[in-house]
Amino acid sequence: MDATGPVIRTPDQRIRVFVSSTLRELEPERRAVRAVIERLHLAPVMFELGARPHPPRALYRSYLRQSDIFLGLYWERYGWVADGEEISGLEDEYRLSTPLPSLIYIKEPAPQREDRLSGLLDAIRGDDRTSYKSFQSIEELADLVLADIATLLADRFDATNVAAARGPAAADAAIPAPYSALVGREHEMAAARDLLARPDVRLLTLTGPGGVGKSRLAIELAGDAAASGRDVAFAALESVGRPEGVITALARALGVRDTGDGPLGATVAAAIADRDLLLVVDNMEHVLAASDVLVALVTASPHLQLLVTSRSPLRVRAERVLEVGPLATPSAEATPTAAATSAAVTLFVERATAVHPAFRLTPDNAPAVIALSRALEGLPLAIELAAARSRILSPQQMLDRLDSALSLLVGGARDLPDRQRALRHTIAWSVDLLDDASRDALAALAAFSGTFALATAEAALLEAGVDDPLAALESLADASLLSRVEAGTSPAFRLLGLVRAYAASTQDPEQAERGISAWVHAYRGLAAEAVTGLRGPRQLEWFARLELESENLAAVMRTLLDRRDLDAAADYAWHLYLFLWVGGYLGLVQSWMAELLATADREGRSLQARTRAIALYYVNAVRFWQERDYDPVPGLASSRDIFLETGDEAGAALAGVSVGLGLLGRRPQPDLPGAVAELERSLVGFRAASDAWGEAMALITLGRIDLFTGAIDSARARFDTSVELAQAQGERLGIVIAQNHRGWARFLGGDVAGGADDFMESLELSLVLGHDEGTAYGLETYVAVRATEGDAVAAGRLLGAAQRLRRRKGIVNTGGFDFYSAPLQALRDAGEGEAIDRAVAEGLELSPEQVMAHARR
Repeated sequence: MDATGPVIRTPDQRIRVFVSSTLRELEPERRAVRAVIERLHLAPVMFELGARPHPPRALYRSYLRQSDIFLGLYWERYGWVADGEEISGLEDEYRLSTPLPSLIYIKEPAPQREDRLSGLLDAIRGDDRTSYKSFQSIEELADLVLADIATLLADRFDATNVAAARGPAAADAAIPAPYSALVGREHEMAAARDLLARPDVRLLTLTGPGGVGKSRLAIELAGDAAASGRDVAFAALESVGRPEGVITALARALGVRDTGDGPLGATVAAAIADRDLLLVVDNMEHVLAASDVLVALVTASPHLQLLVTSRSPLRVRAERVLEVGPLATPSAEATPTAAATSAAVTLFVERATAVHPAFRLTPDNAPAVIALSRALEGLPLAIELAAARSRILSPQQMLDRLDSALSLLVGGARDLPDRQRALRHTIAWSVDLLDDASRDALAALAAFSGTFALATAEAALLEAGVDDPLAALESLADASLLSRVEAGTSPAFRLLGLVRAYAASTQDPEQAERGISAWVHAYRGLAAEAVTGLRGPRQLEWFARLELESENLAAVMRTLLDRRDLDAAADYAWHLYLFLWVGGYLGLVQSWMAELLATADREGRSLQARTRAIALYYVNAVRFWQERDYDPVPGLASSRDIFLETGDEAGAALAGVSVGLGLLGRRPQPDLPGAVAELERSLVGFRAASDAWGEAMALITLGRIDLFTGAIDSARARFDTSVELAQAQGERLGIVIAQNHRGWARFLGGDVAGGADDFMESLELSLVLGHDEGTAYGLETYVAVRATEGDAVAAGRLLGAAQRLRRRKGIVNTGGFDFYSAPLQALRDAGEGEAIDRAVAEGLELSPEQVMAHARR
C-alpha cells in the first residue's frame, strides 16, 4: 500500500470498516451498510464522509491505511478509470485492501454487468482471504453484514484465530502449513492414529533420524486431529537452545503469557487443566533434559496428550514410541512401472515435477532415479534436496555428483550415521551449485533461528557483505535450502535445521563471527526502530513483525549475554519494552536482567549507569508481581535515580510509575499520598521528555487512584486526556486501556450507557489487536453492565468466559481493578447467587460468538 501520501484522519478512532462501491448505483445499499456498522458501535469509513479538499485517490488510500475491515459492494458498474490510470478506483481499493479481512457482497441479478467488473469478481472469488456472498434485497444485505461482522469480531476473540490479527500473538500455536502432500506414510499414519485414539496413551514419541520426515508426519496427525474438532497446539523446539527454554516455547504455543506472576510451568498447567488437548512438541532431541517438564504437564493435566518428535526416545514411563523409518525404495532391478509405485521414487518424481514441470519418469531415466533413491536410502529430505536440482541436472548427472560425494566419506566424519552422511553430502552438492554470493548468504543466515522477515535478512546480509541480498535469497529458495513462510502480506523465511547446521559447520571462525555480528546488528537495529513503531499508527504491524521474529529476538539477547556485551543487552531489552510487556515476555526479561546483574557482580564487570538502571527496573518491577510480599520500592527508586543522573527523564518517569505502584501495594498499609506524589512527578517527567505514551499511562494510574478514592470527576478528566493522547498518536493499545478506564469513570459516575459505549469500543479494539488482557478486562466490564441491569445469567456467563480466558492465557487478575464485584455482589445479596454460579460454569463452555452476544446485545 502506498505510504507516501498524507495521513487524512478518518472521522472516528474506533474499529473502522472501509466500504467500497460505486456511489450512484448502490447508494441505498451504502446507507443500509452504514446503519449496520454504526449499530455495532463501529466506524464506517466511506468516501462521502471525507474531507473534500483532498484528491479522491489520496483520500481512499489514506483511509484504507487506517481501516481494520474491508467491505466491498458490487453490482453492474466497474467504476470510472481516471486519466493515466489502468484500473478504476474500485479495483484499486480492493487491491490495496490486501492486509485486511474482507467481506464481499454481490447484488444479483445483474443483467448488464460490465466485463471488467466480471473479471474483478472472478479474481475476488479466488482470493482465500475474502468472504464472498450474494444478495438481492437491502434487507438481506443488512442481515448478512450484521452477522458477518459480528462473527468476524467473535473469531478474533477465539484464541486459535487471534494469531492472524495480533501483534504479539502466539505464532507457533498454529499447525504449520505443509508445503506438499504426504507421500508413503500410510502405515505410520494408521499406527499413530490408533495410538492417539487410546486414552491410556498420554505421550507418543515419533523417533527416527534427522530428515526422515518426523515433523511432516506430526503436522499431518495434528491437522487430522484439528479437523476432527480436537483442540491442538504445535510447539516447535528447533531453535530452543537450552532445556530451560522449553517451558517458554510450550507456553507460547499454547498462547499462555509469561506475565511474571508466578512459575511459568504452574501457569501453563493451570491454563490447560481442563482442555482436551493434543500438544505437538517438535524437535525434542537436543533438549531431552527438559523431558521432566513434559511429564509434569501430563501428570497435572488429565486430558492432555503429547505427540513428540525426537531423534531419540525420551525414556520416561508414560512414553510410547513409534519409529519412523525411511521411505520404501525399489529394488535395483525394478522396472520403471514397478519403481513408480515405491514411495521414494514417487516423492522424487513429485518434487522434480514441481520445479521442472516437463519432468517425467521414463525408461531412460528410471535406472538413475532408482539408483538415486537407493543411494539416499529413502530419506525424504535428501530426496527432496536432490529433486530440487531437476531444473538444471538430469537424474544421471545428480547420481554422478552424488556418487562422487559419497566416495569422499572414506575420509570424512565416520562417527556420523550413514543416513546423516548421505544427507550431509546431498546438502553439500546443493550448496556447491550456488554462486559465491549465495553461498556467502547461506553462511550468514546460519546465525538465524526460527522465522525471520525479509527486511531483517536483507539488513543482516548487507552487513555481512552480500551485495544483492534479494537475489541471494531467491537463489537459496530455488535450491530448496531456504523455506518461505506464509506470514501475512510480508515475505518471511526460515532455514531447515539441518541446512542451518550444515552451513554453520562449514564456516571458518572468521566467517562465523562475521555472520553472527551481522545478525546481532540487524536485530539491534530492528529493536531500536520498534521504539517509535510500537507507539504509533502502525502498532499492529509492529507487534505482528516482532512476534514473527520473537525466536531470533530472544536468541540475540542470549548471544549478547553469553558474550558479556551487557550494556548492549540492557539497551536492547529497553527498546523492546512495550513488545515484551504486551507479548507476555516479562518473566523472561526479568530472568535476563537478573542474570546480567549477577554476571556483572560475579565477574567484577563495570556497567554503564543506564544499564544498571534498566536491569534494576526489570528485576524489581516484575518480581513485585511474582511475589506479593516483596517490596520493590528500594530497587525501583534506585533505578529511577540512576535514570535521572544519566539525563533520561522518560526512563526515570517510567521507573517512578512502578515506584508508585509499589507504594500502593505496600503491606499492611498502602502509602497512598506517597504513591500520588511519585506518579505526579512521573507525569511531569514524561511531559518534559515529550513522551506522550508515558504521559497517557501515568494519567491512567493516577485516574485509577481517583476512582478508588471516589474522585470520579478527576478520574474522568485524566482518562479523557489519556484517550486524546493515544488517539493523537494513532496508538491503539493506549486507546484500549484509556477507553476501558474512561468507561469505568462514566459507569461509576452514573452514565451507564456512556460507560457501556466505551467498554464496547475498548473490547472490540482488543479483539482486533489480539490483546488478551484487554479482552478479559473488557468482558469483565460487561459483567458489571449486565449485573446492574439485573441479568444474573448474562453477568455470570461473561464472568465465566473472562475467567476461562485468563486461565488459558496465564493472565492473572490481581483484584486491584475489579469494580464488577460490587454489582455482582448486589445480585448475590438479592438471592441470585446460585443462578450466578450456574451461569459462571456455563460461561466456561460458551463459544466466542455466544460470549460476544451477551456483551453486545
